[in-house]
Amino acid sequence: MAYRLLLLLGASFLAAACLERDSNRVPEVSADQIKAHVAYLASDRLEGRGPGTRGESLATEYIAAEFQKSGLKPIGKGGTYFQRVPLMRVVTSPKSTLRAVNGDTTLNIPCEEGFSGMSQTQRELEEFDAEAIFVGHGITAPEFEWDDYKSVDVNGKVVVLFTNEPPSDDPKFFGGTALTYYGRWTYKFEEAARRGAKACFIIHTNETAGYPYYVVRPLDGAQLKREPGQPALAFAGWLTSEAGEKLLALSGRTVDGALKEANTKGFKPYSLGVHLKGNFPTRIEKIVSNNVIGIVEGSDPALKSEAVVFTAHWDHLGVGRAVLGDAIYNGAADNATGCALLLELARAWAAQSPMPKRSALFLAVTAEEKGLLGSRYYAQNPLVPLGKTALDLNFDMILPLGVPESVVVTGADRTTAWAAVKAAAEKNGLEIEADQLAHLGIFYRSDHFSMAQAGIPAFSVKAGMKIKGKAKDFASKALKEFNDKAYHSPQDELKPDWDFSGFVVLARFSLDVARAVANADGLPTWNPGDEFRPAREKSGVKATVPSRDHERGRK
Repeated sequence: MAYRLLLLLGASFLAAACLERDSNRVPEVSADQIKAHVAYLASDRLEGRGPGTRGESLATEYIAAEFQKSGLKPIGKGGTYFQRVPLMRVVTSPKSTLRAVNGDTTLNIPCEEGFSGMSQTQRELEEFDAEAIFVGHGITAPEFEWDDYKSVDVNGKVVVLFTNEPPSDDPKFFGGTALTYYGRWTYKFEEAARRGAKACFIIHTNETAGYPYYVVRPLDGAQLKREPGQPALAFAGWLTSEAGEKLLALSGRTVDGALKEANTKGFKPYSLGVHLKGNFPTRIEKIVSNNVIGIVEGSDPALKSEAVVFTAHWDHLGVGRAVLGDAIYNGAADNATGCALLLELARAWAAQSPMPKRSALFLAVTAEEKGLLGSRYYAQNPLVPLGKTALDLNFDMILPLGVPESVVVTGADRTTAWAAVKAAAEKNGLEIEADQLAHLGIFYRSDHFSMAQAGIPAFSVKAGMKIKGKAKDFASKALKEFNDKAYHSPQDELKPDWDFSGFVVLARFSLDVARAVANADGLPTWNPGDEFRPAREKSGVKATVPSRDHERGRK
């Protein structure tokens, strides 16, 4: 009888243990499934996933189907998984002309080979004949006592400048070695437009831009519809370094000399003594693209109206100029990898038990490659109010190199979610590594930036340079080879030697961060004094959440 009782008690204990285990179910993440998603999204069948193309339809329908299969609730238009994003396709004619005139001397700069870009006015023809003014880096930053537009009126004129910003090792001066938003090409065009310039040309160098000229060479782009009264440039473009040399030579200067001037404190803008004459026929076409959105509702009746967000962009460059006989820009690393990880995170989140208190929104955005347009549109038209959005974890271009021993989360330390990030890194055996590409302004080049500008604490999650079982320089060499040979080219294809096992580690880390924030007592915000803190407060989130809230959520 006693033996029988022990058996019954043992069975009861085992059942209770199983119930306990099932009630805290954390689904396994599948590296093979992530690889399968990449294989499909980066296949030739999807023709490079260009917005407004057949490739978009195939990609977005696939993502929506995977969301549905995982049990995510559709919250898009008409009860679908889609948020319509109206875009203007802007195609500069290759017959466009640009001439520099200095007295009797005329320099013809060929389209594509010498200059590239597009009009921002969304008109079918733009022409100008205007004086060219060199404005260094084109930065106005009162907090750093720097003004490249000091004492010059560029209204109706053409500004010529460099991207990037004055070099510095002082973290209190333009962020030290890390690039601030002042260094981004998008800022250059925005500031030139605010100043009333007719056009803006950036002289390209690999060092200041961080990538070859072919990355900015395409004449086919997209824009959100221009708002009435919003300043816009008749042409926002780039000059090759060779074209820049010839242009500056007309005023007795060189690219190296002009860049040295631009980097010098006290720089003053000056006229190049030439007129730039441009003629830019442009094809304008209205298209509708889509963000793909699904939600998993939280378990708390009050807090489920708030949400953590996971983002990745599904788009790439479509079909374009052939390179080595291939014209399909598959975008396997950029960004089928991030999108595939997003899909697996959605499946894992929806299957966990118990469900976190807050909801989780999974957002695959369009037109990142056109200037973060899909994420910017969502931030302007959020489906969960900005003041109820806790955090954005973004995934963009993660090379499958193996199991990481370090993780890069640039910007996370600027938020009050930092304690949760550190705890998740420790739990998953990851060292938090400084961003070795911070000098290229990576923080401002992906979709989390759109969310940050709207006030949402946001950052991207990437593997660091330390890969288990690999040489110290393995990852850095692989990244350099990718940037030199495959980035934004048809050679960004799924490689047979890619190792997706590390995506499991990144997924677990990301899920731990998101769960801690989803279960915390309050919403995280940006640290006091941060550039994004005012936008967060405007959304209604004012108080800094103590770190212990995240610790409670983690437990």
